[in-house]
Amino acid sequence: MKLLITGGAGFIGSHFIHYLLKSRPQAEVINLDLLTYAGNLENLKDLESEKRYRFVKGDILDTELVNSLISGCDGIINFAAESHVDRSISGPGTFVQTNVVGAQRLLENAKKNKMRLLQVSTDEVYGSLGEQGQFTESSPLEPNSPYSSSKAASDLMCRAYFHTYNADVVVTRCSNNYGPFQFPEKLIPLMIANARAEKSLPVYGDGLHVRDWIHVKDHCAAILLVFEKGRAGEVYNVGSNEEWPNIEIVKRILNELKRPESLISFVKDRPGHDRRYALNSSKIQKELGWRPEIPFEKGLKETIGWYLNNEAWVQNLLTGEYLKYYEEQYS
Repeated sequence: MKLLITGGAGFIGSHFIHYLLKSRPQAEVINLDLLTYAGNLENLKDLESEKRYRFVKGDILDTELVNSLISGCDGIINFAAESHVDRSISGPGTFVQTNVVGAQRLLENAKKNKMRLLQVSTDEVYGSLGEQGQFTESSPLEPNSPYSSSKAASDLMCRAYFHTYNADVVVTRCSNNYGPFQFPEKLIPLMIANARAEKSLPVYGDGLHVRDWIHVKDHCAAILLVFEKGRAGEVYNVGSNEEWPNIEIVKRILNELKRPESLISFVKDRPGHDRRYALNSSKIQKELGWRPEIPFEKGLKETIGWYLNNEAWVQNLLTGEYLKYYEEQYS
């Protein structure tokens, strides 16, 4: 199996490349990544001498480049995306270009070359839940941010290519990921970094927004399973039934690092902030036999430990453009 992985220098993409090469000894990977702010080749440094791995810096919007790379490949897995809600609010245009136009061009590449494309999506396309219930694959798409709207649009483009062109496409929609190598603008690594430095921990609104958290390794296992065995044209939810309010996660991090809760600073809620997400994953469990294996409490503790033991990796990111963004977002 030879795959083109787009966005493979990002958090989930880099974990998937490691998982694929480890679990499929004959697999080969071409990693196409533009290396925007969240792409980091340090995540893949240990693969620099791996003969089954090749990195190419480039844009998924470059159709000619993509066509040259997928010759001889068996499929495409698209991780390439602008993925942070806060950034989509301040600059939605980039999200439309990468997440919608970019996905459509990859679909066109896959269609012409008669290969499978797996689109990595998000539970945020469903919108916000009340206190009860879970989203299923048949739940209506009701995105509430420019980010989730752009991902919903790419999901619908996948649907259109399947029904119009009989393209071999599958979609996964996952809950909130966490684990090593995650960019520090996301909740868990941000709170770990600030707590360690005894800086203020900014929490939106009342902190009671609920998310279903899944370890990135469990997500990677689901993606590979869907790519290999999922039915064309189908969507598969990937969740772990580990629902936690943001404030509870923040307190757990402070407790683990032996920092006082007085560091918590409640800030103005962001516009369109969805209250709760929860996914029903019975479809992927019944059809493909996938199950999450890493309990959240264990995974969170190990993730905190990784960040504590990789201070240099964190500090390399906490400079320049990120600091400017942080000040604008939380000041």
